Amino acid sequence: MGAPKPTLGYPTRTDAVIALRKLNMTDVQIAEQLGIHPNTVSALIHSHKRKRQADELQRTVRVDIDAIEQLRPAAEARGIQPNELIRRLVATIADEGLTDAILDDHQEENTA
Repeated sequence: MGAPKPTLGYPTRTDAVIALRKLNMTDVQIAEQLGIHPNTVSALIHSHKRKRQADELQRTVRVDIDAIEQLRPAAEARGIQPNELIRRLVATIADEGLTDAILDDHQEENTA
C-alpha cells in the first residue's frame, strides 16, 4: 500500500471519497471529480468499510504456517504483514463472490 494521497483538502483519497459519498454523489461522479476510475472509488469505499468494521467483526482463523510463508513475498511487496494480506484476500473473495472461480470445484447437479 502506498503513501496517503491528499485529495481535495482531505488527508487521503479515501477520506475524499467518503466525504463526497456523504453528499450523495455516485461512484461515477466521484471518479470524475477526483480523476480516478469508478472501480477505484468502489474499492476505496469497500476498503474503508472493511477497516471500520474490522475490530467489531473479526474472528480467529487458523492458517497453515507454510501458506503464510508462501504469501510473505506478496505481502512484503505491498508493505504489509502476511496476516493482513490474508485478511484482504479473504474479504475480497467474499465481497466479489470469487470462491467458486478460485476453487473451481463445482459439483455437477444431480439431475437423476
